[in-house]
Amino acid sequence: MDSTNRVSQTAAEIGARPGMGAIAHDKGVAFRVWAPHAEQVSLIGSFNDWQAGVDLCVNEGNGYWYADLAHAKPGDEYQYHLINGEQQLQRIDPYARMVTHSAGNAVVCAPDLFSQPAPDFKMPPWHQLVIYELHIGTFNAHAEALGTFDTAIERLPYLKTLGINAVEVMPVAEFAGDYSWGYNPAHPFAVEGAYGGPEAFKRFIAAAHDLGIAVIVDVVYNHFGPSDISLWQFDGWQENGKGGIYFYNDWRSTTPWGDTRPDYGRGEVRQYIFDNAMMWLEDYHADGLRYDMTLYIRSVEASAQDMIVEGWSLLQWINSEVQRRYPGKITIAEDLQNSAALTLKHEDGGAHFSSQWDAAFVHPVRAALIEVDDTNRAMPAVRDALLQRYNDDAFQRVVYTESHDEVANGKQRLVSEIDPSEQPGRYAIKRSCLGAALVMTAPGIPMLFQGQEFLRDQWFRDDRPIDWQRAEGYADITTLYRDLIGLRLNQGGHSAGLSGQHTAVYHVNDTDKLIAMHRWQEGGAGDDVIVVFNFAEGRKDNYVIGLPQAGTWTLRFNSDATLYNDQLDATVSGDITANAEARDGYTFSAAVTIGAYSCLIYTREK
Repeated sequence: MDSTNRVSQTAAEIGARPGMGAIAHDKGVAFRVWAPHAEQVSLIGSFNDWQAGVDLCVNEGNGYWYADLAHAKPGDEYQYHLINGEQQLQRIDPYARMVTHSAGNAVVCAPDLFSQPAPDFKMPPWHQLVIYELHIGTFNAHAEALGTFDTAIERLPYLKTLGINAVEVMPVAEFAGDYSWGYNPAHPFAVEGAYGGPEAFKRFIAAAHDLGIAVIVDVVYNHFGPSDISLWQFDGWQENGKGGIYFYNDWRSTTPWGDTRPDYGRGEVRQYIFDNAMMWLEDYHADGLRYDMTLYIRSVEASAQDMIVEGWSLLQWINSEVQRRYPGKITIAEDLQNSAALTLKHEDGGAHFSSQWDAAFVHPVRAALIEVDDTNRAMPAVRDALLQRYNDDAFQRVVYTESHDEVANGKQRLVSEIDPSEQPGRYAIKRSCLGAALVMTAPGIPMLFQGQEFLRDQWFRDDRPIDWQRAEGYADITTLYRDLIGLRLNQGGHSAGLSGQHTAVYHVNDTDKLIAMHRWQEGGAGDDVIVVFNFAEGRKDNYVIGLPQAGTWTLRFNSDATLYNDQLDATVSGDITANAEARDGYTFSAAVTIGAYSCLIYTREK
């Protein structure tokens, strides 16, 4: 049937099934695609020997085309064949949930693939989260092979023992090739086949939930591709030689990753991105989303002069709807501009994110830890990093010293920045552990990057797997991280203040490079926590700091204990008793002994 003789029909007139992409049902498979400039659309696939023009789609009159094929079934491979003037195009379904590979074919998924009921799992409240960022391809690779969801499952009990209760998975949408960080999404709705595809990802999330671990998915909406993107000039239309219907076709298309910025002002593209965000939460039962570099969603070249208003409103829409549909699930922005508007509520003009990666923490803290000369360590900068908050909420930020961005692109792991030796020496071990203590005691949601807890060195690469033998060699350091996480989560019942809103960095000595911090929820025994940091060489004996309450303060953690590494200085510290002598604005005080580049944590018994 020639397309020129067909009359556009509404979905109701043809009894069309709702949905986009391949919609498998008990009588076949329905297909719907958006291609407003196409003159004819047909399905080609394994169900019709890839013959164009045989299985024609009906033009629904609104830019969408629809077909319902009784002879198609789950497992079939397919593409769309489009005609636009003299152009004859083959395109992978933009909504494909599975592809043979990034430049291959879409695959019809079984109708029950995403029909499982939501698990009886509830992620911890945000102030009690400890996040572990991981990359599926390198987290647990076997025999030099690429890691998969199934090999990652094998390490989940280890994360549980460490105290991790949320993993943030770097992007798993289908990308070009098998090795990638994941920030080059070719098919946003398809799960990377090299990692195991959608079934394996479902297993990974279910296994994490069984262990009480939430799963946060990293999503990329600031650009698509830039390679193997079937979305490019999808129906043959374009302007200025740019990307066509899914992309901006003017100056707004430009990103650091090519002319591939989605058109946030076009309703169908907004719906496409919205649907993708909801898919991870609804179909896979993920517990949150981390958005890659939102700065390039809300602006063209990262400046206030080229704001993309439609990008901002899209973020507001998705995040507000996540909180409405899935209260308690988290949305995290990587924006790194220290903007309180990102985590401000939609009704107040904000983007309504739950939290954001905090550049105001990671950059000054890493600078203080990496600095060679003690005299150059700026304690006021560390104080400000500890006290930073957005909209008067301590947990609207994620704090960390390592992430995939911070340990690549010219930067290395913290231990390697301090000491490039394959086996880090005393300075690298002590200062990286000091960084761990800062992360786990600071107000905010703490995050680790894979392998950080056993001094993974050098820099992150997608073809360099985690060396789990190193984990055995530095098991004592992992114990240090586990003990810090236990205190952060109040597992012993005496450190509730570390997950509280209140912080006072009340002692800042920029000469001797020492800081003391008070953390609390409601205050009192079992709640108040005092944390002391020494950022300099040399032990400090009988160093007097203020205390908020009388009585005995129990030493819960000493990063300089030989328990954690025999290269440490074995500085002996102990419990302290508050004297009725005012200091640092508090009524009481006591003297502490603290080792070089070390942290002490004190609490009061109930």
